[in-house]
Amino acid sequence: MLDTANYTPRLKTAYFDTVRATMKEEFGYKNDMQIPRLDKIVLNIGCGAEAVRDSKKAKSAQEDLSTIAGQKAMTTKAKKSIAGFRVREDMPLGAKVTLRGDKMYEFLDRLITVAMPRIRDFRGVSGKSFDGRGNYATGLKEHIVFPEINFDKVDENWGMDIVICTTADSDAEAKALLKAFNMPFNS
Repeated sequence: MLDTANYTPRLKTAYFDTVRATMKEEFGYKNDMQIPRLDKIVLNIGCGAEAVRDSKKAKSAQEDLSTIAGQKAMTTKAKKSIAGFRVREDMPLGAKVTLRGDKMYEFLDRLITVAMPRIRDFRGVSGKSFDGRGNYATGLKEHIVFPEINFDKVDENWGMDIVICTTADSDAEAKALLKAFNMPFNS
């Protein structure tokens, strides 16, 4: 049985044991507080037209996202009505969750070591999806690559946005940080 009181995620341990020293040497930081670290990971599933036709789809996406993240996801709602899309204000259209601390490191570990290798024809993630401020965004076409999702009970495959926010000042620093966590970049 896992002792959760003394448990530290594998990537968090690796960050403090090896990654920080490597980053400090590579970029020449004078102070340990300058070394980039993970800040948060934001997961998002948008249901789109399916949620407009069937209100239970957004609830299903929320439950699946909660299962993947390990914490309760919140429902995202339409900000304003759009008659052409049959969307009314406050209509549930998807789900999102923000991970911080140990859950963030656990999710990143599962994403890199378990979920990404299960993607069909996977050749790595783009190394160009940084925003200029050290944050990385990627997406998955199917949320069923996570082993927590029971394939038999899935009524619809959802796409999923993943945004990894770091404290890095530049894209090069953020890329070096994610590479140290074994993020499989293809370029």
